[in-house]
Amino acid sequence: MSNTKYTYAVARIRALETSLLTDGVIGQMLGCPTVEQAMQLLMEKGWGSGTSEEKIEDMLACEEQKAWRVIQDTAPDMKVFDVLSCPRLYHNLKAAVKAVCTGSHVKDIFYDGCSVSGEEMMRIVENKEFDRLPGRMPGIAREAFETLLHTGDGQLCDVMIDRAALEAVQEAGRQSGETIIREYADTTVSIADIKIAVRCSRTGKSAEFMRSAMAECEGVSVDQLIRAALSGEDEIIKYLEGTSYAGGAAALAESPSAFERWCDDRMTESMKPQKYETFSVGPLLAYLLARENEIKTVRIILTGKQNSFPDDAIRERVREMYV
Repeated sequence: MSNTKYTYAVARIRALETSLLTDGVIGQMLGCPTVEQAMQLLMEKGWGSGTSEEKIEDMLACEEQKAWRVIQDTAPDMKVFDVLSCPRLYHNLKAAVKAVCTGSHVKDIFYDGCSVSGEEMMRIVENKEFDRLPGRMPGIAREAFETLLHTGDGQLCDVMIDRAALEAVQEAGRQSGETIIREYADTTVSIADIKIAVRCSRTGKSAEFMRSAMAECEGVSVDQLIRAALSGEDEIIKYLEGTSYAGGAAALAESPSAFERWCDDRMTESMKPQKYETFSVGPLLAYLLARENEIKTVRIILTGKQNSFPDDAIRERVREMYV
């Protein structure tokens, strides 16, 4: 695709970037004495649907929909954004498999805006019409469904689908033909593998379990991560110090929440050069990730205030903004 096709889309994104939340606005939110005042500040910035009694989750869901609508309205080719929609699609598969196998029907368990809607995913799983699913999903959907049905092991079902989602992200990155998206995909998988290693090290999981959960990537070595995890968290930190995720090692040594924040901040930093691109998909990807990052940060602040967490505890989990 000719890069000139992105010229209009990037111009539109540049105009919208001016309404992204800054670190200063996040500071103002942190300074609000109540969750209601913080939400009022957001409403003044155009967040939510404009109704005064809007709940936190409704406001955040509204913003997610707005962000994706912008991309759908401006992107010349939505296929390159499969790398971001894959996790949502696989989440919907996981939710449908669990709902059908356990007979539970919980409200609001599906992401909107996926190539297969939540309702359609439910019908596919209920009728075992797995071949109607896109890409490589039919195989893992059938396998996860049979596994949960016969073993009742929800964790094993999660691991199977989550790994398939990571592999789908890698594949979407490769197929995009865009360097920035391929790099984003590999970073996403690398960070997921690191998080799995840390979690498994803390819970004493076996090498076999870790191998079934992790996906291959260029950023880290699955074999070396597993060996380190079996020896303890200090060994994971030591291994990371020799990789491009060395900053994550320091954050991990500090606290789990510091590591989570570092992962998100690293992604934001890696996207900032896209502010100076004009003829590529990069600025669109960066904008969408910036929106997801600010929505996550707003959720942290609002739920923290709602639950009367100390300001310092909220502040240490706040992410760096794109603008």
